[in-house]
Amino acid sequence: MFPVEVRRILYTTNAIEALNPKLRSAVRARGHFPTDEAALKLLYLVLNRTGKEWTMPPREWCMAKAQFAVLFGERFARAMA
Repeated sequence: MFPVEVRRILYTTNAIEALNPKLRSAVRARGHFPTDEAALKLLYLVLNRTGKEWTMPPREWCMAKAQFAVLFGERFARAMA
């Protein structure tokens, strides 16, 4: 079982709920896709653009980051580098 700080980060749905309308509107605006690959490319571009807009980390990230460092040690340090 993870500490409370980590669970808050893992189980949050706010980011996902904010992302779903952007994906839906992009697909709806396009209408149809000739191939599945074309749809995946559009979703990739929307995700890439949206990722650049997210500049503020969750409030609990500092506490969760400390817990991740304790739980995962060197693996976490390498991932953050």
